[in-house]
Amino acid sequence: MTASPEPVSLDTAAPAPAPLEKTPLEAYVAPDKPSLVGFSRAALKEALIGIGVPPAQTKMRVQQIWHWIYVRGAQNFDVMTTMSKDLRVELDRHFTLARPEVVAEQVSSDGTRKWLLRLPGDGTAGNPHEVECVYIPETDRGTLCVSSQVGCTLTCSFCHTGTQRLVRNLTAGEIVGQILVARDRLGEWPGGTPPTDGIVPTDGGRFISNIVMMGMGEPLYNFEAVRDALLVAADGEGIGISKRRITLSTSGVVPNIVRAGDEIGVMLAVSLHAVRDSVRDELVPLNKKYPIAQLMEACRNYPGLNNARRITFEYVMLKGVNDSLADAKALVKLVKGIPAKINLIPFNPWPGTRYECSDWEQIEKFSEYVFAAGYSSPVRTPRGRDISAACGQLKSETERLTARERMALRAMAMTE
Repeated sequence: MTASPEPVSLDTAAPAPAPLEKTPLEAYVAPDKPSLVGFSRAALKEALIGIGVPPAQTKMRVQQIWHWIYVRGAQNFDVMTTMSKDLRVELDRHFTLARPEVVAEQVSSDGTRKWLLRLPGDGTAGNPHEVECVYIPETDRGTLCVSSQVGCTLTCSFCHTGTQRLVRNLTAGEIVGQILVARDRLGEWPGGTPPTDGIVPTDGGRFISNIVMMGMGEPLYNFEAVRDALLVAADGEGIGISKRRITLSTSGVVPNIVRAGDEIGVMLAVSLHAVRDSVRDELVPLNKKYPIAQLMEACRNYPGLNNARRITFEYVMLKGVNDSLADAKALVKLVKGIPAKINLIPFNPWPGTRYECSDWEQIEKFSEYVFAAGYSSPVRTPRGRDISAACGQLKSETERLTARERMALRAMAMTE
């Protein structure tokens, strides 16, 4: 059998090379009254001592506040009736429970929901900072796709989110706040009312049972905030999402992969998308800094890796670029020895992209080969395409809304 020829350049116009990473345009400026959402237990204890709560009382007070925020969904201190009125007044004088504001909500024909969220107390009046968060319901689970940055550090050529500027990293509170807003909108707090369309899991379990850090941004370039937020989400006395049901996706920030396993301990997904450096350099320019060999070595060393905690390798199917049978064979060889699952993702087109989705017949052939080699290779069903909520589409259509359209969508969201 003859060797597969090296792929030619993906763009005959030979554009200037994209930068590997973007520099944040802004740094987060904390408000005078910070929100307690996203504080760790240690940080919450320190904050209480700072406003005069006796140290001997802090353990109890932390537990009470934690319960009200993450079990009851409290949005102000007045409802925290297990604490004295004087303490509630003092808390309100120094802190808030602010979370992102829903500017627009779109619901796909398949039940996927996308929220455009304005960050609390952030940005200027004419240019507020906004991120998107997506909820994907299925009969047996509900998955929340959460963002980690305003924009994205990376410049992946097939991803619309990667074409945007990197404004800044999100704080732990802004990441956790997306989870709280989703639970608000889904009526998942005690006494809440689910959406009237009924498109939520029907097995009697939680509406939000899984979290994926696959929204806007590269999570491992915002490591500390993502770590702190996911540890809050996994806390068994609060939101209580099992670490086995939380997946962090990275495009290959090698130095932080093992660190994520040690300090967070959630499931890992790697945006691979190519099996040769020459192709991945163009699809995921970060590959020039951390090439495939280094990336795969970091995956092999991921703490806790075993058959029950497999790494998911994400592979977007691009017609004539990375979808040949030779690519499938190289992929199997590349992941050999790693407990792995291969997620094949049909490309979600966006205006101006030069890529096309692989033909369905070719995707099936690719999947069949990988499956026959002993690896689970599901083809991810595109969800929310009609509202630009699918993989790689976040903050695209909504960005182009006029001010009047934004106001109308916001009014609709507030009245639903």
